[in-house]
Amino acid sequence: MLRITCTLTLLLALFACGGNPYQQGEIMYNLYCANCHMEDGSGLKGVIPPLAKSDFLVNRADEVACIIRNGIDGEMVVNGKTYNQAMPGVRKLTDFEINNIINYIHRSWGNDLEYVKIQKVQKDLVKCP
Repeated sequence: MLRITCTLTLLLALFACGGNPYQQGEIMYNLYCANCHMEDGSGLKGVIPPLAKSDFLVNRADEVACIIRNGIDGEMVVNGKTYNQAMPGVRKLTDFEINNIINYIHRSWGNDLEYVKIQKVQKDLVKCP
């Protein structure tokens, strides 16, 4: 019986990992980010900046974890356009959940950005204002 249980558990784990490697990040993104940044990462024209093919993700990569946790206020330029809509943070997200969201964003909607390890996110979060 124990052998069957272990085999089933192993098979479930293998199948769960085979689909979308960023599934957890996608779930968290859809819960906390998609309402404003849209499911396709396009943002809200003129109001909410896009995450799809966003130069902000490259140019200010060290700030993204802090922005997810603490929000941001004031002007920012994304892909040559100025935005000035405050974004609330989601303080209840764990470091791991923030890491998953970042990696999902990095590999979605035409973005081809590097995988971010949890240690980098934790390091960036320590530096948050």
